[in-house]
Amino acid sequence: MAAPSPLLVLGATSLVGRFALPRLEAAGLAYRAVSRGDAPGRLQADIETLEGLAALPRAETVLSFSPVWLLPGALEALKANGLKRLIAFSSTSVVTKAQSSSAYEQDVVANLMRGEDAVRASGIDWTILRPTLIYAEGLDGNVSRLAGLARRFHVLPISGHGEGRRQPVHADDLAGAAIAALTAPAAIRQTYALAGGETLSYRAVCERIFEGLGMRPRILSLPPPLWRAGLALASPVLPGTTAQMGERMERDLVFDDAPARRDLGWSPRAFRPRF
Repeated sequence: MAAPSPLLVLGATSLVGRFALPRLEAAGLAYRAVSRGDAPGRLQADIETLEGLAALPRAETVLSFSPVWLLPGALEALKANGLKRLIAFSSTSVVTKAQSSSAYEQDVVANLMRGEDAVRASGIDWTILRPTLIYAEGLDGNVSRLAGLARRFHVLPISGHGEGRRQPVHADDLAGAAIAALTAPAAIRQTYALAGGETLSYRAVCERIFEGLGMRPRILSLPPPLWRAGLALASPVLPGTTAQMGERMERDLVFDDAPARRDLGWSPRAFRPRF
């Protein structure tokens, strides 16, 4: 009987992927890591352009930490190479930004939906994971960017009172969930929201960031019109920031992770970042 082929890890250098590799090694799971760039110990392939896919080794199981919208074009090539089981990462943004007035955010939602639909229609055993607000101290573009602003200016301005609830989730916990899904029969052809271990107001998230910096929290609540005006002035140094982000500071972006706790043993850490 032939030995099972090593796992193929797509997006090995991504935020979650870099935490997954040590976990795979600790679990004694054989894998081959794939990245777009030429890096020691990595296979080189680009799932967006499909360059290098045909040269990848046979793999029945794929962990994809790449954006789900990059998968549609690559699925047939992966299936031809033996793919039977896929763990793919999407985002809860497919829900939270669905009604956004921003053309950019609407494109994000459309791309996420396109990727998820392709995975579901692939005919393989898939699991889709939808994280909430991902962070990893000093590495992410969400919490760590706020930490950088707090460190620089010693104050974080927010729109309104920042009462909208959030569930920040650590990238390392997400890596653990992806690996747990590999051996969870109940996870086949299921989509899971993966929320962090605490539900906090946006304001409280900002306060925890200050605490993680060893600084006294200083939050400046601004009327939404004033926040938007300030954002327009600051946009050159805050790429990717939209007015809709301010609007969401007063909205709850909360998800039920009970199915993940039941099927994957999901037990994420509390939000206590340390920078």
